[in-house]
Amino acid sequence: MTLPSQDTRVSYPSGELVQRATVLHVEPVAGGRLAVIADATGFHPVDAAWPDQPADTGTLSANGAELEILDAVVAATDGDALFIGADIPARKGTEGWAFLVAHFVDAAQPGAKAIAAGDEVVITADASARRALSLGHTACHAASLALNAALESRWSKPARTDALGRPDFDGIAIASSRIEPNGSVDRYRLNKSLRRAGFDVASLLDEAGDDGDGLDSLAQTVTATVVWWVAEGSPVRIDRDGEGLTDRRSWVAELPDGTARIPCGGTHAGSLAELGEARVSFVLLDDAGTPVLEMRTVVTG
Repeated sequence: MTLPSQDTRVSYPSGELVQRATVLHVEPVAGGRLAVIADATGFHPVDAAWPDQPADTGTLSANGAELEILDAVVAATDGDALFIGADIPARKGTEGWAFLVAHFVDAAQPGAKAIAAGDEVVITADASARRALSLGHTACHAASLALNAALESRWSKPARTDALGRPDFDGIAIASSRIEPNGSVDRYRLNKSLRRAGFDVASLLDEAGDDGDGLDSLAQTVTATVVWWVAEGSPVRIDRDGEGLTDRRSWVAELPDGTARIPCGGTHAGSLAELGEARVSFVLLDDAGTPVLEMRTVVTG
């Protein structure tokens, strides 16, 4: 079994939807599927290390057959074995490892079992699904920066700062982030470590109230900032150090407050103006006794 020795080249950071490529490896995996790995792809995969953005949807065309791609995930190899998703034992960039995009197809689809190393294929991501997730991811970053701005006065100690120089509540308290079509859901743990870091958790809990839904003022403030940036048409771009899957990439937005640069491997809109109408809402949840602030961001596109 010959496994790739270099990272998959990815074109989705520049917005590409269609990629011609050469198959490097095909391997059966659980569930009657085949993992197809090519030298290049425009298909955004799920990264188990931070699975915030779902995989693209679309097709893989090979040898005259068009196959539905059931999923796409980050995989890796040390040259001896293929590890997929959460089973990867090495960190990105580890010497001697190649990080890859594995496209899963149903082995029972006509033509699937005929795919082999050396085949020329066309990998196509669905444009409407990609756009919806790109809008959601861009909205997520904008809302996180707006939330940091809204909570800036609640810090009593110096804290690490965000891309605009404000205390980074989002980066410090984040527990999970999920990108959805035209939106996102982010959850922040309001725990003892956040209190010790100097954030005034008590005032936020008091504001939320006993039922946890008294956060309208915060929602209005954060929404107003995002709406302002959208109205200004703040341009967005992806800067990257190279074409490999693990090459560093950054989301860069030219906001009225300054240039924001956030490390990010996802896909994005080309401007905040593309978000359309934006709304941010909050609710307070409980996780085994620890309060959790949930921020939901929705845009119309």
